[in-house]
Amino acid sequence: MNDFRTLRGRAAIVGIGESAFYKRGGSPDSEFELCLKSVIAAADDAGIDVRDVDGLVSFGGDKNEPPKIAAALGLKDLKVSAMQATISGGGSSGHIGLAAAAVATGMADNVIAYRAITQPSSARFGLGAYGGGASASNEVSGHGFGGFTAAHGLLTPAQKYALRAQRLLEVVGVDPSTFEAVARTAYHHAQTNVHAVMHGRPLSSDAYQESRWISEPFHLYDCCAESDGAAAVLITHRARAEDLRDDPVYILSAAGGGPLRSAAQENVPDYVTGGFKTLAPRLFEQAGLTPADIDVLQVYDNFTAGVVMAIIEHGFCTPDEAAALLTFENLTVGGSLPLNTSGGNFAEAYVQSMQMHTEAVRQLRGTAINQVANARTCLCAGGPMTSVSTSVIYGTKELL
Repeated sequence: MNDFRTLRGRAAIVGIGESAFYKRGGSPDSEFELCLKSVIAAADDAGIDVRDVDGLVSFGGDKNEPPKIAAALGLKDLKVSAMQATISGGGSSGHIGLAAAAVATGMADNVIAYRAITQPSSARFGLGAYGGGASASNEVSGHGFGGFTAAHGLLTPAQKYALRAQRLLEVVGVDPSTFEAVARTAYHHAQTNVHAVMHGRPLSSDAYQESRWISEPFHLYDCCAESDGAAAVLITHRARAEDLRDDPVYILSAAGGGPLRSAAQENVPDYVTGGFKTLAPRLFEQAGLTPADIDVLQVYDNFTAGVVMAIIEHGFCTPDEAAALLTFENLTVGGSLPLNTSGGNFAEAYVQSMQMHTEAVRQLRGTAINQVANARTCLCAGGPMTSVSTSVIYGTKELL
């Protein structure tokens, strides 16, 4: 592949930053203050003056716009100001690709990818348009198609995604045990992560099974809670990365995909999908890897079914193989496919999975709380079941 048509190894993360994480509504700081704290922390971790940051990118309608952040922090020159345009978590890896492309092509030198969210500022994502939730402006399906779904009683994300989840079980034939494994894995990893909102609240199989229905087939623990928090990573070009640190985490590939008619998600021809089928082959081709080469997996976990879809569609298993692979034993650290090792949206914090990138960096630096032995690669998948899904693969210098 022509070097000018790939991101492989041309950009790297050299700094990470996070705010404290809180249960929704619990932050003493505003969303903007949390955002600034995470950006400053990422610059500090990289060893650069935050005023030398010259690019800012986010996703999912982040209200903390780059020019506002630049003014607050005294950035000398904002060369790149961008937002990955898709619904919510679909862009939670796409903005990493935008930042990497910017530094790889010389548009900027130090780009921070970030996301901040607090419920007082962003409202409740779990409430529908008629409940005063965040969907009230563009409703649960997004892109102005709310009237078509609201007429059928689909007013919340859980209701909408439950339909696909039921089809995944009934038509595709995936075993529901996979949903439980995904949920329990996240809570298990949170028990050793003192920063996690669900630290000290383990989830047993009985508790999962006995929890109330939210929208069948989703139990309570198939759905993520909502949180307050912020996270950020600083991305620079390869030459500068190797000057700044001896352990940069390289971006091996980034890809996005919005299948046919994906804006009208309830009317797509391929209904039971997380949205990764078209992007996954491009993602692995650019990285020069296969699913078997991935050591750690971080997947946007708003609902368990979407995580299962993402794992299948990235080629880690077929639907028939899912029950055997996606077990609690395999998905926890020490297993064959460690998943959401800091607790994910389910149990660490719902920062629309921005924190999956900070965790990926810690894993590849070898500094994670739930460290995967000899981790050299990590795949982060953003979506699932949104209009555009995005993924990125990270690797250590050994992979270049």
